[in-house]
Amino acid sequence: MNKIPLPTDVSIITTYRCQMRCKMCNIWQNPTDTKQEIQPKELEILPNLKFVNVTGGEPFQRKDIEDIVSVCFTKAPRVVISTSGYHHEKIIALAKKFPNIGIRISIEGLSQRNDNLRGREGGFDRGLRTLLKLREMDVKDIGFGITVSNHNSDDMLWLYRLAREMKLEFATAAFHNSYYFHKDDNVITNKDEVTNNFHILIENLLKENNPKSWFRAFFNMGLINYINNGRRMLPCEAGTANFFIEPYGDVYPCNGLEDKIWKESMGNIRDYTSFKELWYSDQADKVRAMVRQCPKNCWMVGTAAPVMKKYIKHPAKWVMKNKLKSMMGKSICVDNIPWFNVGQAPQQGDLNYSRMTPFTDIHGAKPDSNLPLVDE
Repeated sequence: MNKIPLPTDVSIITTYRCQMRCKMCNIWQNPTDTKQEIQPKELEILPNLKFVNVTGGEPFQRKDIEDIVSVCFTKAPRVVISTSGYHHEKIIALAKKFPNIGIRISIEGLSQRNDNLRGREGGFDRGLRTLLKLREMDVKDIGFGITVSNHNSDDMLWLYRLAREMKLEFATAAFHNSYYFHKDDNVITNKDEVTNNFHILIENLLKENNPKSWFRAFFNMGLINYINNGRRMLPCEAGTANFFIEPYGDVYPCNGLEDKIWKESMGNIRDYTSFKELWYSDQADKVRAMVRQCPKNCWMVGTAAPVMKKYIKHPAKWVMKNKLKSMMGKSICVDNIPWFNVGQAPQQGDLNYSRMTPFTDIHGAKPDSNLPLVDE
């Protein structure tokens, strides 16, 4: 209890309802019951945080999205909504009421490719129109992100250029399998093409004058590592600095869990009178022990960013070395991606290890809770 602080970041999955029909996500086939979704009042149990991500499904399917955001701003100074951008009028209305809100719109490519991958005609146009209007309104914290698959890594580079021209934040992810997406076939098969495009992105990011972009280059190197099934560069500490709340109130360490490997809730906010009770419960400790042995090599910003900050000397050394190479006109090497030993369990983030030593503790016995929290 003394070693685990209260978390700083939360992602609130407000609903599994969604009007999009994305090819890499089947959430829309598994919508939540509106009568059972968590209510704004129930979110008042949350502790004070630094950052809240409001997501879905499509959060703007919630008629009470303004009430949800209002509660979130009492808990954290920064609140960002992840959205398809399809509900243009609702997004603009919310931004007028909360001018400090962050908006991240998911765009999977240029016009035709985006609409094909997201299963709705006009999705790209609506998303871009929304971003332009938000820029006109002088909303500061806005941008878009792409989930890279087998079909759109070349468009990623065009979208990066668009983001720079528009002075917008630009985020990347590689598609993956999880209970959250109801998918088990999200596997990048044209690895050479995709990793080459990520390599080009990394080179471009390091040429910028913004240190934030240099660390994004490090993050994108982690995506190359993930695509090539490499061992996760830095440990996963999901369920310590960050957590997810599902639409029915269950708290999970992340949204990358899979039933075939493991999936277990830390508890449900509806069963507790205070968040501390849940966070320091035996069940939450059990889940954190599972995370420390989890073989999945996920590399998503929600779990990568906290450990990049915690173990900052490792990404910082990489950034300094490769920024100098970039300034000298040398190519950045992404063939030998480093792994940083900070005391994590040998099986964590290593799918190859898990094939030799199956992760079976989750089917009955509690994982080794004597494993130390990763630290230097």
